[in-house]
Amino acid sequence: MEHWQIALILGVIEGLTEFIPVSSTGHLIVAGHLLGFVGEKEASFQIAIQFGAILAVALLYWRRFFDLTPFGANAVQCPQSNLTGWSGLWRIALAILPALIVGYLARNFIKNHLFTPATVSWALAGGGVAMLIAERFLQQRPSRPLESLTAAQAIGVGLFQVLALWPGTSRSAATIVGGMLLGLDRKGAAEFSFLIAVPVMLAVVCYEVVKMGSLFTAQEMTQFLIGFGVSFVVALVAIKTFLILLNRWTLVPFAWYRIIIAPIVYFLTREIPF
Repeated sequence: MEHWQIALILGVIEGLTEFIPVSSTGHLIVAGHLLGFVGEKEASFQIAIQFGAILAVALLYWRRFFDLTPFGANAVQCPQSNLTGWSGLWRIALAILPALIVGYLARNFIKNHLFTPATVSWALAGGGVAMLIAERFLQQRPSRPLESLTAAQAIGVGLFQVLALWPGTSRSAATIVGGMLLGLDRKGAAEFSFLIAVPVMLAVVCYEVVKMGSLFTAQEMTQFLIGFGVSFVVALVAIKTFLILLNRWTLVPFAWYRIIIAPIVYFLTREIPF
């Protein structure tokens, strides 16, 4: 298969799965192994094309990010919101610090030992079960909108995000489930997941680009640009669609998708030499 075709396929997978709770990294790892696209550079490529998805969520939520500035907070119509100005920045910082710290300290272990289809399949199944539990929990207690987010809830969501360092868990699944278990409604948990994704993913992508960028050939850079562009466009559509679905559905369909696909991933890839 041509390099540009691989970039196109991986870009579609990244954009489609990054912000829905099914694990984009897990799907990219499995797809990469099936396509024979494996190695350190290939793993860095799979991380780097997340920049397209980052740009998509930044574009869709620019108003939210603007309201995190003191100037934006002055114009917001809901001054009681905990997600404007310095209050909002503080909560986002509390939510992203745990994953940044643990991710940096454990980066080599994660990349060397957890980027396999077998570990992904276990994380897919475990995350699916956790989503079913979160939905049952949400039905049994009242939930609150994102504007009521407390500092303690932000820290709690951040600790849940650490679990997503295991590929296949899904950063969005971990943070959405964490938000729901901590008292946020489903849509609020999803939106907070999107907001804290940008700084975390940006830090990871920048680290990989700085570390590996000089080693990429011209062909590999072209491959990256294709993956980046495709993931950006697909992510724009995927995010909007996911939010519409959350108004009509629960997370249960996504949970069962993960549980069903986990053994398929395991048995489909177990004969492939890694």
